[in-house]
Amino acid sequence: MITLSENFRALFYTPFYAAQATGAYAKEGVAIDFRLSSDPSRTAAALRAGEVEVMWGGPLRVLLTHDADPASDVVCFCDVVARDPFFVIGREPRPDFRPADLTRVRLGSVSEVPTPWLCLQDDIRRDGADPGTVTRLTEGTMAENAQALRDGRLDAVQLFQPYAEDLLASGAGHLWYAAANRGLTAYTTLVTRRPVLERKRDELLGMVRAMYRTLQWIRATPGAEIQRVLADYFPDVPPAIYVAAIDRYRALELYGPDPVTRREGFDRLAAAMRSGGVLKRAVPFEECIDNSLAEQVLGKA
Repeated sequence: MITLSENFRALFYTPFYAAQATGAYAKEGVAIDFRLSSDPSRTAAALRAGEVEVMWGGPLRVLLTHDADPASDVVCFCDVVARDPFFVIGREPRPDFRPADLTRVRLGSVSEVPTPWLCLQDDIRRDGADPGTVTRLTEGTMAENAQALRDGRLDAVQLFQPYAEDLLASGAGHLWYAAANRGLTAYTTLVTRRPVLERKRDELLGMVRAMYRTLQWIRATPGAEIQRVLADYFPDVPPAIYVAAIDRYRALELYGPDPVTRREGFDRLAAAMRSGGVLKRAVPFEECIDNSLAEQVLGKA
């Protein structure tokens, strides 16, 4: 039995729910005690305290943990969301958008979690502009920012699905930027502690096999079928919006082809964190990532 905690409920976490709903873990002989969570910080604290054995979450939090404590035993072991799931949606069309353009508009950025803005500010910086000059609303939730865009109080908003799809479908917003197009950015993995990795290696190997099976299923399965299987996880999302949202994510190759965390994606995330001033040192890839189970699943070990 593995105790597994969600990070918070989000549509871009679809593979984690799909592994449960399609019975992928059970097919690998792994029993999962699934725990709900609404707060990423509380989930991470529960993992460190040993109250749960595995969570899914951002390598950003693992990097911060190792930055603060080089002896930390928290480790990522199965890559799932390999690209950034956030979008910039504008009130008016801007087909020639560049990240530097955000220094000239009123932007509602994500307040719920830190990774989206850290990555976007790095995009702005790489485009030759100072992200500190962006006129940015930082307190609003994504839902509140979406409404502010509709009301004309903001020129652009940064948000994930289904908020982005809802704005696009209604005509109230226009796609300026899909952050997934920047390339690999290590965004969400399965996370555990090294003693658990050693003690329950066989069960965690089964989890990685199950997630590999799930990633392949998502790549091969139309959004309409994915929505049908996972509708109970997102009862408030209209089916047509969910279908369009997950198909957009699939087209962007948001989810990794396999459970191996690529150094390229890890390095891009770490660079954004350094440029955003939240990392005090260069944390080595090997401190945060253990690909041994994923490589064994792929027959590379």
